[in-house]
Amino acid sequence: MLSDCTPIATLPTADVARARKFYEGTLGLTPLQEAAGGIMYRCGEGKLFVYESEYAGTNKATAVSFSVTDKQFDEEIDQLRKKGVTFLTFEYEGMEWKDDVMVSEEMRAVWFSDPDGNVLNVGTEM
Repeated sequence: MLSDCTPIATLPTADVARARKFYEGTLGLTPLQEAAGGIMYRCGEGKLFVYESEYAGTNKATAVSFSVTDKQFDEEIDQLRKKGVTFLTFEYEGMEWKDDVMVSEEMRAVWFSDPDGNVLNVGTEM
């Protein structure tokens, strides 16, 4: 059954070289392999496939979430800020913000865009 399978997140890009610079240089991902017009990255126990597509950046909702522990959160967010990542804020019922970090009793989270406009999220485990 699919519930036993590990999903692979897929993100479109208009420019594989530009995406590679962001995912490897900014996010620190290591390529696992190159195939079918894209690059596969390992992320924890999952994978992320970034591939060339004319539809890059058309999804305006969160495309990929990275789950970190509460202890890791501040370090990860500081590293992203140092690399020039700007976090997004938005109105959504029940969300409270401390500057550009969403905070609640259950979690903390940030959202940001890759160079193609795909929305990524880093949040603490619930």
